[in-house]
Amino acid sequence: MMRVLDVLGPKLANLVYRYLEQAHSRSLPDFANKPRNLRVEFPSRIINAKHMTIGDDVSFGPGCFVNAIKRYPGKFMQGVSSDIQIQEFEPSIKVGNRVSATGFTTITAARSVIIEDDVLIASHVFISDHSHGRARTDIPYKYQQLSNFGNVVIGEGSWIGEHAVIMPGVTIGKNAIVGANSVVTCDVPERTIVAGSPARILRVWSEALNDWAGPPAE
Repeated sequence: MMRVLDVLGPKLANLVYRYLEQAHSRSLPDFANKPRNLRVEFPSRIINAKHMTIGDDVSFGPGCFVNAIKRYPGKFMQGVSSDIQIQEFEPSIKVGNRVSATGFTTITAARSVIIEDDVLIASHVFISDHSHGRARTDIPYKYQQLSNFGNVVIGEGSWIGEHAVIMPGVTIGKNAIVGANSVVTCDVPERTIVAGSPARILRVWSEALNDWAGPPAE
């Protein structure tokens, strides 16, 4: 009997997961456009999809969270102080063709986040065009108004490494690379490798060498 359960247990779990994944795919929200061949693995959360334009052949791995913020604090939040003014936004999230996000990626926008064609995003990456407010210390930060707004652009063909954080107002150039665990606070030129917290330039593509070279001398 135990041998039967040992065999059926994983098989049954796999069947249940497959069913949930298929149901998840069928229940995807309506975006601002109609992307072709979109793959969003279970489980993932997509909020206010009408404010998102998604390209063709895009893949989001499991655990992704994509949020176009229309109101903050949201109606779901309890305990908001009566003197906190509700913010209203017209957010825009644009994802180009053939973008691949491995999994557990967070993309959140109150204004604008653009991810251009053929971008590769590793797991557990955080991308946001705003920060939580910190103007007061007498109330929890989660209830304070959003601040530090800045549009984000991730250029065509770039590669964002695992656990990287892309801060508000940052533009990542075409075919740039952001190393794992980096916190990007400033613009990244195209065909440049950056890493660190805060991220700094480590390598620059050299046409003369046809290879990566060290950063330019300061």
